[in-house]
Amino acid sequence: QVHLVESGGDLVQPGGSLRLSCVASGFALNYYAYGWFRQAPGKEREVVSCLSHTDGRPFYADSVKGRFTMSTDNTKTSFHLQMNNLEPEDTGLYYCAADPHLFGLDCLDLNAYRNWGQGTQVTVSS
Repeated sequence: QVHLVESGGDLVQPGGSLRLSCVASGFALNYYAYGWFRQAPGKEREVVSCLSHTDGRPFYADSVKGRFTMSTDNTKTSFHLQMNNLEPEDTGLYYCAADPHLFGLDCLDLNAYRNWGQGTQVTVSS
């Protein structure tokens, strides 16, 4: 059974950093598309960063380029989101998701993911 668990969310001041982690159980990420998504209060869920096993580099939303970095453990059982220079606009519930049937830029389609974590709250405020 596929299971995803996020951790690392917290309250941080603007300009601060956080590292989110998503641990996968029941499968390995080798042949999956996976990524990070967020939902701010009153807004729709959006893509933050995603990667398909057919691509070499993660995609990043324009709003986080240069500040966020997605990485995957060598064990292929967890992946992370390093978030630097956080802004109040980064506040939201952050989810990880994974799916074996998405390739290339399909990873951008959050509605196509069938496996989601429960979310971890990130609040950026002074």
